[in-house]
Amino acid sequence: MLKVLHFYKTYYPDTFGGIEQVIYQLSESGAEYDVESTVLSLSKRGDIDNQKIGKQRVFYAKTNFEIASTPFSLSCIKKFKELAKQADIIHYHYPFPFMDMLHFLCRINKPTIVSYHSDIVKQKFFSRLYSPLMNHFLKSVDCIVAASPNYVKTSIVLQKYKEKVRVVPYGLNENSYPKEDNDRLQYWKDKVGEGFFLFIGAFRYYKGLYTLLDAARNTALPIVIVGSGGIESELRTKAEELSLLNVDFLGALPDKDKAALLQLCLSVVFPSHLRSEAFGITLLEGAMYGKPLISCEIGTGTSYINQHQITGIVVTPSDSVALHDAMMTLWEDRKLAKTYGDNARVRFDKLFTAKRMAERYKDIYHSLLIDNNVNRL
Repeated sequence: MLKVLHFYKTYYPDTFGGIEQVIYQLSESGAEYDVESTVLSLSKRGDIDNQKIGKQRVFYAKTNFEIASTPFSLSCIKKFKELAKQADIIHYHYPFPFMDMLHFLCRINKPTIVSYHSDIVKQKFFSRLYSPLMNHFLKSVDCIVAASPNYVKTSIVLQKYKEKVRVVPYGLNENSYPKEDNDRLQYWKDKVGEGFFLFIGAFRYYKGLYTLLDAARNTALPIVIVGSGGIESELRTKAEELSLLNVDFLGALPDKDKAALLQLCLSVVFPSHLRSEAFGITLLEGAMYGKPLISCEIGTGTSYINQHQITGIVVTPSDSVALHDAMMTLWEDRKLAKTYGDNARVRFDKLFTAKRMAERYKDIYHSLLIDNNVNRL
């Protein structure tokens, strides 16, 4: 049994973002390949040891303070060092500057791999301060994995280390999603209808939701928005100011409700307009459910999932007119929408399953162990 320690700044049940989903899917699917996963993260709930989530052991270190959205923990130093000793592979999830510090502070000498989820986009000043540590860290690890060739090509950081970069797309396990629930389907059909445009995600600055609201102006296109946090109050205020009676904010919902809405919708719309959106798990979910996709060209994995005029429509970022026109195209041509949706499902099965992701990571893990043993001879 190959033992892997995953390390990231937060995890279930504290947060439910895309990176957490990737760690979960990779850990659960990795068990089929004799990969035993342990997850270490920081938590405001305090120090918690050896919790069980699915097939994974999960440890939490108490968050003492945060700087520029980066949590720090004193107890994590000892905990990370102890868990690292038990692991064969240390699997880091970037960006998390405190993690870089611990890598050197704890003098890690195990094979190391970094899943490079995103460049640091918003924290410009902090990024300049962090840059020396980041470069030292990325230089020291054995392998860096990006989720799409698009991101490798457009990331200045990854281009500096491209000799050690590999590409493994994120993947989802369809069986980990709730089964069809006729009661939930009927509930949401009565509440919001069907054949609507669906957005699912946290309300963050880079999600392009202001553009989506502008695109909804002066139309009757039904739009359903699932999520919360961040700029939620500002978005709701704008929707009221624009008198958008065709837009429903449903708040954060359990997975069974999101699954029902994914089945009922016409299309998944994903208007993220900045590189902070490195991939787009919601786009993957839309493809898994066979839905046509709408996204923006931002030079990241969103355009690796959604191929223009094949699986959906890719538009210019922050362009409400282009986004409106894309939605109208699918609304008025249901045959084309179905073709795009069918193509999205085919592409999902070919490239984006959790099994495929876990298998490719397993191969990397084993290659790192072999290289490490050779280097010690």
